[in-house]
Amino acid sequence: MSEIVGVTFPILKWNIDRFFDNGKTVFIKPATIFKDLKPGQKFIFYQSRIDTGYVGEAIIKTITIRDDPFDFFDIYGDKIFLTKAEVKTYIELKTKWKSIRNRPSEVQRIRPWVAIELEKIKKYSHVKRIEGFVPVSGMYIKI
Repeated sequence: MSEIVGVTFPILKWNIDRFFDNGKTVFIKPATIFKDLKPGQKFIFYQSRIDTGYVGEAIIKTITIRDDPFDFFDIYGDKIFLTKAEVKTYIELKTKWKSIRNRPSEVQRIRPWVAIELEKIKKYSHVKRIEGFVPVSGMYIKI
């Protein structure tokens, strides 16, 4: 049986250096995979879109779940790698492009958001290529 030792999420190339160069330590996104994450596990940075691959790693310090992503700014302040304006734009675009449900009787489920606070962030000296890609939802790292 495989053991989950960490997680990886795709982060746009133009946002990823905020962790390495600007001192950001909190990654936020709609909660997809998080239930098996624990403090002490690895967080692997996957650079997406351009020059794709693993570019660094960190250790998960804390994991926080909230329904409103703006609550994270009260908790973590400017440690978050996205700005409030970027989160607002993301939510607006997600609403704009949301697909129409086939069954109108279905109750729309609101997905909570996850904040993953990181420590011991380190950038690799070169991009580590992988076969395939990391989906938007993220991917557990197993051994």
